[in-house]
Amino acid sequence: MTTDYYELAELTDRIFAISDGNNDKLVELLDTLDENLKNELLSSDFLNAEQVFYYFFRTIPGKLAEERMILQPASALKTGLMIEEHDLLEIVFSVRRETGELIVTDGERELATFSGSSAYQDAVNYVNNYAI
Repeated sequence: MTTDYYELAELTDRIFAISDGNNDKLVELLDTLDENLKNELLSSDFLNAEQVFYYFFRTIPGKLAEERMILQPASALKTGLMIEEHDLLEIVFSVRRETGELIVTDGERELATFSGSSAYQDAVNYVNNYAI
């Protein structure tokens, strides 16, 4: 089932009015939605990638990664969004199978994939301990 574009826009406006820029409140409101409706929002152009990152991982990454994600719609996460570079490795944020994932890649292949609340710290630790 796909929600009408205008209904989704109206719902998003109401959620933003209530959450007033507070990510924790936004997460709380998203969690009250029907699962299908929530997943539509999490993959839409109505939320940005940073909001979806916070939804899945409950943390805010480094400043540059945060700025990159704020400028991209959540819909960009279907194909993945490079959020950080560490030497020759990249951390890519993607939503696959309705789950937020952080993928560490060397630009050619996926080296590791992390999900869950500790995913960001796990990905950063992996990159910092990776021997090239």
